[in-house]
Amino acid sequence: MTQDPICGMQVDEKNAYRLSYQEKAYYFCSLHCVEKFKAEHGIAKDVPPIKGGSQLFFVLTNKAFVVAGILIVLSLSAFVLPVLVPFRQVLFNYFKMIWWAILLGLVLGGMIDYYVPREYVSSLLARPGKKRNIGYAVVLGFLMSACSHGILALAIQLHKKGASTPAVVAFLLASPWANLTLTIMLVGFFGLIRGLYIIMVAIIVALFTGFVFQFLESREMVEKNQNSLQLDPSFSIRKDIQSRWQAYHWGVAQLKKDIKGIVSGTVSLGNMVLWWILIGMGLASLAGAYISQDFFYQYMGPSALGLLVTLAVATILEVCSEGTAPLAFEIFRQTGAVGNSFVFLMAGVATDYTEIGLLWHNVGRRTALWLPLVVVPQVIIFGVMANLIF
Repeated sequence: MTQDPICGMQVDEKNAYRLSYQEKAYYFCSLHCVEKFKAEHGIAKDVPPIKGGSQLFFVLTNKAFVVAGILIVLSLSAFVLPVLVPFRQVLFNYFKMIWWAILLGLVLGGMIDYYVPREYVSSLLARPGKKRNIGYAVVLGFLMSACSHGILALAIQLHKKGASTPAVVAFLLASPWANLTLTIMLVGFFGLIRGLYIIMVAIIVALFTGFVFQFLESREMVEKNQNSLQLDPSFSIRKDIQSRWQAYHWGVAQLKKDIKGIVSGTVSLGNMVLWWILIGMGLASLAGAYISQDFFYQYMGPSALGLLVTLAVATILEVCSEGTAPLAFEIFRQTGAVGNSFVFLMAGVATDYTEIGLLWHNVGRRTALWLPLVVVPQVIIFGVMANLIF
């Protein structure tokens, strides 16, 4: 297994798209990622990738296809196995509640993927030592609609290009929970007020953590980025936007090209996050159908013990951000504790061993250790506040 250099997904070399560049082989999960890689490295568009495996294999091994198939089989089995009827009912209720948010989030994510170049991210974050970098990191994290595991690859690449350690940390925290796709999902699950509370507090945590890491960096308590900047000093985002706008050709042909690009980005984003969403909905449906409400009230209710148990479960459970959202809503549905749901969402990111491991090996050990120490207390405080407010 190797990692797609664009989206960060793990791919099997024997059944992936392969492209050679500078005497090195790169492997991709989709043609969309291949085309983005070619555009970023100036590779001619007519250079075809080598495709491993058949088209049927790509469809049958698509994770979203596999997870959706399992959920459909379980739902249909409820017609002959009465024990599965509660699962089917809860699952269908989730889909009726959230399908529009998933679809809208994926389409908007596809638009961002198509219209927002990754060079903008590198340009804004690869200028260490400025407080406004933290704000840039959070805003760009909001725009980067991708699975939290996929966003790790981009964050590490930004670090290699010179992005400061505090900016990388703020970017990582903002990307999973404050991104546009998940904002729509959370509003769909929790309602406008509660959903926006979770998102705004997540942004506050990302900003505050970034500023804390700047302080730690100034005291040499976390690693400084030793990578040299690889930016063209003359590059300007404003001028680049102006040139793109002036070069834009209005017409039917351009509209078709844009729609094709947005659809491609939407499908690519769906391949990254949709299967996690389905897994989360399946797990939440199982919990809602077969775990009694008394269990949630006793162990995950709006109390100190409930917050600690929720924190422990979030630490152990390794699920992508979009997959954790349905589980967080199930906690809220069963207990009415918005704070516990927030703790489940945010603490899972701060204590995710994949994220901590990548920071440990690519940024530094002290950075990886400080991440949960700085974030978890904030999460608990805001969780308690949410339980008192709502």
